[in-house]
Amino acid sequence: MENENISRWTEQIAKEFSLQLKHVKAVADLLTEGATIPFISRYRKELTGSMDEVAIANIRDRLEQLRELDKRRESIISSIEKQGKLTTELMQSIVAATTLAELEDIYLPYKPKRKTRATAAKEKGLEPLAQKIFDQENFNLEEYASTFIDTEKGVTQLQEALEGARDIIAEWISENQVTRKNIRELFWSEGVIESKVLKGKEAEGQKYKDYFEWNEPVAKTPSHRLLALRRGEKEGVLALDIYPPEEEAIAGIERQYIKTENAAAEQIRLAVKDCYKRLLRPSLETEVRMETKMKADEEAIKVFASNLKELLLAAPLGQKNVLALDPGFRTGCKLVCLDRQGQLLHYETIFPNDPQRETAKSAAIVKSLVEKHDIEAIAIGNGTASRETESFVKSIGLSKKVLVVMVNESGASVYSASEVARDEFPDKDVTVRGAVSIGRRLMDPLAELVKIDPKSIGVGQYQHDVDQTKLKQGLDDVVMSCVNSVGVEVNTASKELLSYVSGLSPALAKNIIEFRNQNGPFTDRATLMKVPRLGEKVFEQAAGFLRIHKAENPLDASAVHPESYPIVEKMAADLGCSVKDLMTSGELRKQLDLTKYVTDKVGLPTLNDILKELEKPGRDPRESFEVFSFTEGVNEIKDLKIGMKLPGIVTNVTNFGAFVDIGVHQDGLVHISHLSDKFIKDPKEAVTVQQKVMVTVVEVEVERKRIGLSMKSDPFAQAGETQGRGGNRPKQQRPKEKEASMEEKLAMLMNKFKK
Repeated sequence: MENENISRWTEQIAKEFSLQLKHVKAVADLLTEGATIPFISRYRKELTGSMDEVAIANIRDRLEQLRELDKRRESIISSIEKQGKLTTELMQSIVAATTLAELEDIYLPYKPKRKTRATAAKEKGLEPLAQKIFDQENFNLEEYASTFIDTEKGVTQLQEALEGARDIIAEWISENQVTRKNIRELFWSEGVIESKVLKGKEAEGQKYKDYFEWNEPVAKTPSHRLLALRRGEKEGVLALDIYPPEEEAIAGIERQYIKTENAAAEQIRLAVKDCYKRLLRPSLETEVRMETKMKADEEAIKVFASNLKELLLAAPLGQKNVLALDPGFRTGCKLVCLDRQGQLLHYETIFPNDPQRETAKSAAIVKSLVEKHDIEAIAIGNGTASRETESFVKSIGLSKKVLVVMVNESGASVYSASEVARDEFPDKDVTVRGAVSIGRRLMDPLAELVKIDPKSIGVGQYQHDVDQTKLKQGLDDVVMSCVNSVGVEVNTASKELLSYVSGLSPALAKNIIEFRNQNGPFTDRATLMKVPRLGEKVFEQAAGFLRIHKAENPLDASAVHPESYPIVEKMAADLGCSVKDLMTSGELRKQLDLTKYVTDKVGLPTLNDILKELEKPGRDPRESFEVFSFTEGVNEIKDLKIGMKLPGIVTNVTNFGAFVDIGVHQDGLVHISHLSDKFIKDPKEAVTVQQKVMVTVVEVEVERKRIGLSMKSDPFAQAGETQGRGGNRPKQQRPKEKEASMEEKLAMLMNKFKK
């Protein structure tokens, strides 16, 4: 049955994504067999038509959605069948439904209910009256309704009979598929999301001030704003409503049901109004809330994942002797020295800043350690006292050959208190572990960041508000993609890094390290098969992403999969040279005719990948490291002045702009309208996390810790109307230049950058 379903699902996916059916089926089969996305994308291009990881992930996710849809379909069929109400026509409708909403609409009349006003009215015997009214024939309504007065059943007067009949009619209408479909469409086409501050919450809810009186079309509400509104509601500051025009909704339902003008029709009008307010609107508002939340989650996760990828793939300094400092004032700066493999050599605390300001003593310690351990770079965490510590280090007369680098320490405290850190440094306190993490992050960001829960790295927004299961999968996909694109040196990698390699679980990663510790470094990829529980299937998935740089076979240090070694050996034999010669000689590689090596399983996509890898075996795809420095003398938000041009590093990219670290302990916001001189629809088109940029300060609010920045060549060229972000906020008109000072004009301009 599962195979039949997969066949049906792949046909649907191929149509939806405009892909060839054979490629979609191949992806589905490989995923079912346990293949990972990086493996499929890299080593099974002939089967998939060279799909990238994003396309493969989309197929995986859609397969899961269709699987869940079919589970619900089967559950609904079973429920209706047990009730003895499953007809051929109903079965056909259920099978034909393509969305969960459509399925639930069909099921609604048959769904077991708690006692409702309609069920209570039916128990009083009022259903025949409801049906008579619903048919809208000409009859004496009051006379007929009077026959349903029955004190034993609880109907004591005419009005009670009519009210009960209307309750039944209201439920019929609310369960009608066409009615629900029409109102659902109205919610999306004309619906408005509205927020208001709850009485007495104005003071404590200042961060939601922009939304104290807010409304905009729900279909156009961006994901970040929806999540902000929902958080404000959750925190008890905002009241949130989603609704379409009520009169239009009720009129639409009346057109569907009112057939004539008589007393019965008037009862239906009353039932329609009650149905919409009591049943339809609350039900569909809940549905729209869920769907908008789901879409907002997807967008937020996508943005988070994109930022995470850039951070993970940040340029590594490489294997250098590093002195790392976790800055502080009262508690001092935690100092550690690491060797080129990131092993801890020395640790202590120095006090170069206030209140102790032991400058001379601290300088002597740093100089001594730099000389003793042949330090090549100094890493300084970018938290509290970072700029002051940076100034201190740069002032003590170290050789210019020693790099001084500010390092994003977001998540370092999470690592220092984690089980991973406790296992690695059981006898060291959290401050030492945090400093080690800062130093290692400079050497190899990817290897260090994989030890931290991706949610704690600090490049997302609303990560605690979105669907946590989807967030975890999305971020795990990114980490796995990054780890496998870079490749992992199996003889030095940590358990955490190995656990993200295609096919390897945390348990297998642990087994690899235990085997390495007991038997010494791996000398070739084949030896991996001796690791307990690492069988042929796992080896197939993992081997191409694991590197052994001092192996006898030079291919073991490359991304060429062991299954393709015979192809490379055949190439070398045809040219009368060794594999090593083929890897080092461009002239030899130029002589290859790849078409000679095409088989029924290996095509040009794989052969081209092999050739590229032979040219640069095991090449790190990350960019080369460049030293970056903030502007000296600008250390706090109070040092900022409007118009200053400063270097910065992008720390986060959102749908509404980018946050940039300019070295004042508070990131500034470059609104989307100021990311470029040209119109930018998607901030990711303009900047990426870790990118080094030049910005102009255009707004400073010290009390609210808000900094507005611009990347435009002339951010003050147009001080016209406020660029709206949707909603009902009035635009502010630009005053005449005669009547406004430069400060006033700049103050008006600042409104453009408010979040």
